[in-house]
Amino acid sequence: MSGKTPPLVLHVMHHLVTGGLENGVVNLINHMPESAFRHGIVCIEDDSDFRDRIVRRDVDVIALKRSRIGVWAMRRELYKLCRTLQPAILHTRNQSALDALLPARLAGVRHAVHGEHGWDVDNLRGDRWKPALLRQLHSPLIERYVTVSQNLQRYLSGRVGIAPARISQIYNGVDTTRFTPRENGPRCAMPAAYARDDALIIGTVGRMQPVKDQATLLRAFAGLAPRHARARLVMAGSGPLAADLRALAAALGVGERVWFPGTLHDVAVVMRNIDVFVLPSLSEGISNTLLEAMASGVPALATSVGGNPELVQQGLTGRLFPPGDVAALGRLLDDYLTHPALRLAHGAAARRVAVERFSLPTMVAHYQSLYQQLCH
Repeated sequence: MSGKTPPLVLHVMHHLVTGGLENGVVNLINHMPESAFRHGIVCIEDDSDFRDRIVRRDVDVIALKRSRIGVWAMRRELYKLCRTLQPAILHTRNQSALDALLPARLAGVRHAVHGEHGWDVDNLRGDRWKPALLRQLHSPLIERYVTVSQNLQRYLSGRVGIAPARISQIYNGVDTTRFTPRENGPRCAMPAAYARDDALIIGTVGRMQPVKDQATLLRAFAGLAPRHARARLVMAGSGPLAADLRALAAALGVGERVWFPGTLHDVAVVMRNIDVFVLPSLSEGISNTLLEAMASGVPALATSVGGNPELVQQGLTGRLFPPGDVAALGRLLDDYLTHPALRLAHGAAARRVAVERFSLPTMVAHYQSLYQQLCH
């Protein structure tokens, strides 16, 4: 491609806000060589200041606000955008972005990739017929599929009926140079009660919404708090349930031992300062925060849903528990808090696995190779 303008990949998603899917797209754009591809982002609904995490200055972010202008007006805008920008590849992600496929085809876009990154809140197990039917109806417009987990790959081939040869499974990558284990020394970026050397910090990071089920973690923590006076809980993130979770912490009698820092500007600093990471979600594709915890050398307790069992190696890098099971999570937390050698061993193994299997360069190389195959 020397001497030529690199082809444009137009990424289409529902929102550009704080989230795993969105973080993956931003990481992909930031780390793919500029000489390989140009990038643009179209939001079916809206963007946010999350766009500021894109370090390349040549990336346009366009919000179409479908709920305000209507679906047909949005499709007309997409058609005009594709006629103007002439992307080489349209890369849609999840159900909402399927709306972009037909306008792009009519506008002359030759190559379309569709990514599946996780389940919608009203379809946590992928068993509803309407989402599967929508994917079947749009499949003639899609050249290649990408799933971030084997679980989603099985859904596309088994439930939707997509030929396995059309599906590439690419794990999200984590920046293992930014997310690193804590070196010896005091904790930082935490309140005084959490920065103490003898504190035992349990942490979770995620948008505060029903599918993330932080309430289960709060109840498990409240159950073990009387036995572990040094234990503290960090619940980072924002969202519609933030006030409810604060109220629940107070009602359970642990409000003084739970820190709600809101949306973190530097997740890496806090991640390396916790002792155990918990992902209590009811559903997941592939969790970026779980990968970030692993890269930070932190053992993880995660629900046995979606792609979590593909990341957490049971008894080696962490442990799995049934979604919503307060008692099971409490027992696992108690075990980690009681046995520091176990925490350290699982954390070291998690770091090793993150570096070997889930590095950011590996993810970027897979996507770059896929795009190059389509353009040649």
